[in-house]
This record gives sequence, structure tokens and C-alpha cells, in this order.
Amino acid sequence: MTRPDGSRSEANRAIIRDAFEAWKDGTAPIADVFAPELVWRIEGRSAVSREYGSKQEFVDEVLAPFGARFAASSEPFRPVAIRSIHADGDTVIVLWDGRGVASDGLPYENSYAWVMEMRDGQVVDGTAFYDSIAFNDLWARVPA
Repeated sequence: MTRPDGSRSEANRAIIRDAFEAWKDGTAPIADVFAPELVWRIEGRSAVSREYGSKQEFVDEVLAPFGARFAASSEPFRPVAIRSIHADGDTVIVLWDGRGVASDGLPYENSYAWVMEMRDGQVVDGTAFYDSIAFNDLWARVPA
């Protein structure tokens, strides 16, 4: 069995770390690191749990309406803590906490685990795990 190249693991870890830091700092959206052919799955039973067949579909149906729920806020949703980033070859796993204040003035906080496959410096496949109850509350309570 061949071991993944450690330099490839570190390069992918750095790409994702930089993308999360830019998102955290508000200088770039996380979607900048997603390939157009991205396939993204949201596990569990949230209002948006299913598979998305492209970056555009994921942005249009999840990320944009999610972000719109914070549009009137001075505290948009962003990562507040990146607990860890694990990389093994082309697989990168990020454990992180996010927070923002929704348009209704109430905070939204959630913890996430994202498992991503990289190709040529971009995410081509992803799976997200998070607290569906907290997400569904925000999704139902605050219009996009």
C-alpha cells in the first residue's frame, strides 16, 4: 500500500486553512475554494440535508439563502474557532465552530465537521455534519 505524499497533505491542509482564515476574517467566501464540479452532501435531517451536484447548486440553494438570514446583521455568520484541520493526501477534515447574529437579532451558533476531497487545489467533494436542530430553527425562524 502506498502512503499519501506528506507534502500533498500539507499543501491541501494549508489551502483549506487559508480559505477558512479568509472566511473568518471576512476577506473571501468559503465557496472560493470549491470547484465548479463540486458534489456536496449535508448529512442528517436538516431542512437542506441532501446531495448537491455542483458548486452553483450548493451556493444557490444553501449558502446564499443561509447568508441572507444574516444580511441585516453587523455580525454575519463566520467561523469563530477552527478546532482542528486534519489532512491525509487529498482528504481534509475541518472541525470548526461558527457564529453570527441573524436578521431577527438572535445569535446562531453551531459546530461543524466538514470532510472534503481536494483536486488541483480545490474542493471537489464534501460532506458536512452539524446540529440540525439549531440549523432548522434558524432556517424556519428567519426568512432569507
